[in-house]
Amino acid sequence: MKMRAGYCIFILLVSLTLLGIVDVCNAGKLSYKFYKRTCPRAEQIVKEIIQNRTQSNPSLGARLIRMQFHDCFVRGCDASVLLDTVNNSTAEKEAIPNSSLSGFDVIDDIKTAIERVCPKVVSCADILALAARDAVSAPFSKPLWDVQLGRRDGMVSLATETNGNLPSPFANFTSLIQLFNRKGLDVNDLVVLSGAHTIGVAHCATFSSRLYNFTGKGDADPSLDPTYAEALRKQCPNPGSPTITVEMDPTSSLSFDNHYYDILLQKKGLFGSEAALLTNRNSRKIVTRLQRSRSSFFPAFAKSVKKMGAIEVLTGNAGEVRQNCRVVNP
Repeated sequence: MKMRAGYCIFILLVSLTLLGIVDVCNAGKLSYKFYKRTCPRAEQIVKEIIQNRTQSNPSLGARLIRMQFHDCFVRGCDASVLLDTVNNSTAEKEAIPNSSLSGFDVIDDIKTAIERVCPKVVSCADILALAARDAVSAPFSKPLWDVQLGRRDGMVSLATETNGNLPSPFANFTSLIQLFNRKGLDVNDLVVLSGAHTIGVAHCATFSSRLYNFTGKGDADPSLDPTYAEALRKQCPNPGSPTITVEMDPTSSLSFDNHYYDILLQKKGLFGSEAALLTNRNSRKIVTRLQRSRSSFFPAFAKSVKKMGAIEVLTGNAGEVRQNCRVVNP
């Protein structure tokens, strides 16, 4: 009997040890219910603040989904794009591709509100992911995608690291797909995530070479619809003002839908990187499929943005949970 009892205790200890190992493994994974016990009101706080801010700023969805994209493609989704420059270490947000990012004040407000309820619990990286989702979803009656949580915040932000990690508006298809592949994304993700350009605006400088000096001879990009190019020249004089912006999806820049693929097939994509999507057989097929079916765009975007939101995430004991999204913890 003593031997049997000892054997049972041994089995119990082994089982508990194995369960412990499983828990440790799962601790490094993102979860839809990550804050269920530690901060159950976190998602509601984000939603309420975003709903309030989008009423006066309907372009917030475009601003925040762009910010999340720029964050995830440099050092992964670790909120490094939110950090301010310290001393002589120029932060990501100061790099040229990020100089037009906005919405940092909204993230600050959300972080402050959450810290009052759950101090040192909810990461800035998770707040950005939730805020981007809720801002894009604001015109709809429900969230357009679910957000997995459990990211930790990075402690390094370098402007120099944006080079080669953020896609250029002038990039060709080969450069784009190589970059996306390095981030664990495929051609479908490239085309689907480009669909986020259905909302928001672009500065003239990001595409003016297509209007005035495409090959260095004062010509326009032949892959751009000539009538549309002429309309753009009226909006973007040469040399252009850095303050002038143009809708990325003409007449539909506040509506998150598949209309972007309509204008793409009409050769009205603003960037050279958008025209590049039509130069590859596979990507063009995806563009056509998404253009034909509005209903297929939303689940496709949900799947791809989930993949993007998991790029090189810090979890478990990596990184930290910043108390202030602009600075690392003291």
